[in-house]
Formats: sequence, structure tokens, C-alpha cells
Amino acid sequence: MTDTPDYTPPKVWTWTKPSGGRFENINRPIAGSTHEKELPVGRHPLQLYSQGTPNGVKVTVMLEELLALGHKGAEYDAWLIRIGNGDQFGSGFVAINPNSKIPALVDRSSPKPIRVFETGAILMYLAEKFGEFLPTEPATRAECLSWLFWQMGSTPYVGGGFGHFYAYAPVKIEYAIDRFTMETKRLLDVLDRCLGESEYVAGPAYTIADIAIWPWYGGLVKFGQYGATEFLAVHEYKNVQRWADMIYERPAVRRGRMVNRTSGEPSIQLHERHDAGDFDTKTQDKLAAN
Repeated sequence: MTDTPDYTPPKVWTWTKPSGGRFENINRPIAGSTHEKELPVGRHPLQLYSQGTPNGVKVTVMLEELLALGHKGAEYDAWLIRIGNGDQFGSGFVAINPNSKIPALVDRSSPKPIRVFETGAILMYLAEKFGEFLPTEPATRAECLSWLFWQMGSTPYVGGGFGHFYAYAPVKIEYAIDRFTMETKRLLDVLDRCLGESEYVAGPAYTIADIAIWPWYGGLVKFGQYGATEFLAVHEYKNVQRWADMIYERPAVRRGRMVNRTSGEPSIQLHERHDAGDFDTKTQDKLAAN
């Protein structure tokens, strides 16, 4: 990796060396599985294969919210896919998500299992299946979906761009950090202005737009994601702060944030979730304190 003004890209790029950085052992320019490994299957209709990254948290929060509303059909098994170990390249996982990214969901409530991958698709699928968190009135539905896909489109700038170059890249490249910091702050400003006009992202009601956006932007302003709290001056975004705190008060959000989590205090990590009883009283008390 070179950070000099005289670097000239080759006419044809070839993969000749590791990319460097925290994720170099799993980065590669080709798709497909690297090893044979079947996925486990639990007893519930919904089988989730994930890790508690911001993208994974979207789906576990959604499932916990549905269960909190009494939808027993939303019971699920959450199996841990350790992306740092390359679990997402196992043959079983690739069969349900050819893009080899977490999370991936299999709905086994019908005779023929249904696979769903990409978090926007999973959230929409669950919202439509259970009739929750996605408005049906055309204008409010369009607003909700617009913000949902705003998040899907902005994530590469926040995670793949800012997060990578600021926190994970083996070389600190000023141009790259400046470029993605500028865009991340612009996106935070977009969200802050929106939340200055409405209680939730898409209006007065809590929707899948909030569920999708909160793990990323709530993570930036509330949990110091990428260690960038001061660098991004997140205190400037008062409306995002208000919204992030409000969402975190929801018990289902706190539970969802624990599932498949592999970082932070061990007491707030629930590597696998197979039953509501997995959230024991001691863990809930510890969670409330965090």
C-alpha cells in the first residue's frame, strides 16, 4: 500500500498481496465458498446467521421488537457467524447469501424454506410478514422506504469508508480520511436536520427506518463507534443524540444489541440466542446499567 503522489495505478489490477489492516485475512476479489460447512438449524421458524455488527443488530432488534408485540411466529434461533474467522465463506452460508455478508435469514415456516439476505430486504420481509413497522399509507410508506434505502446507500461511506480508513487501515491516508470524514459528517447533518422536524426518522411513528439507521448513526453518537466521538464532534448533532437515546430506551433494542455480540463487556454478549430465557435476570440488570 503506497501513499505517495507518484503512485500510478497499473493498467490491470491484480491481487498479488494481502490488503493489510484488520480484515486482510477475509478480503478477496472473488466470490464463492472457501470450505465445506453446513449451517446448524434450530427449532424456531426463523433461523438467523449473523454477528453483532451494526448490520447484524438491525435484524436482531427487529425480531426482538416483533416478539415484544406478541408475534410468536417471530421466534428465532440466532447462530454466530464469526466474520473474522471467515465463517461467511462456508458452503452453507454462501448457499443462503451468495454475497458472503452477514446477516442472512432463512424462514422455515413454510414447506419450502425462504432465504433472505441484505438487511434492507430482511427488514422489509419481516415487516410485511408480520404487518409491523412499515406504514401502509402510500406517502408515509414512501417516506419510510426512502430513509431505509438512504441508510443502505450511506453505510459504505460510514463503515467501508470512514470506519476503514480512520480505524482499521494499516496506513493513515490523509486524503482518504478527510474525504470520508466530510461525507460522514454531511450524512450526520442530513439525519440531524430530519430529526429536528420529526420525532422519528420517517415521521411520528417508529419504523424499520429507525431500526436500520440506529445501529450505525446511534453507534457513532452514543457508543463511540470507531473511537471517533471527539474526532467527529458528535456533540454537534443534538437531534441525533436525542433520537439515539430515545431508541436505546426500548427494551427490545437493548436485547437485540446483545445478540451475536462478540465485543464489549462479556455480560452484554449473547453469542447465540435460541430462547427468550437466554436473557437472564442478571444480564438484564447489567444491560440496564450500560
